[in-house]
Amino acid sequence: MEREAVLDSGPTPVTIFGRTYYLRGDGDRRYLEGLAALVDSRMQEVADSTGTADTLKVAILAALNIADESKRARRVGSEGDPVDHRKRLAQIVALLDEALVG
Repeated sequence: MEREAVLDSGPTPVTIFGRTYYLRGDGDRRYLEGLAALVDSRMQEVADSTGTADTLKVAILAALNIADESKRARRVGSEGDPVDHRKRLAQIVALLDEALVG
């Protein structure tokens, strides 16, 4: 029963920077709520650190911060993961070689 309510297709009310928005999306409402909480948190951080009350400026700076984090995470993931996988594969091959020889 509870799961059905979470997947309800009606709008999901969220509050971002003091304003309520009604979002529609496929899937879990908690996901939308989590996204909204992230945006709200970033906007609060930007407003606190810059002292600006201009909502548009705060939103743009928060969006730039989130975009920067996303791009950095993708870069680390795309550059870091294959190297780690290759290292791990080489270790496994070395262990197999030792086991087959011994």
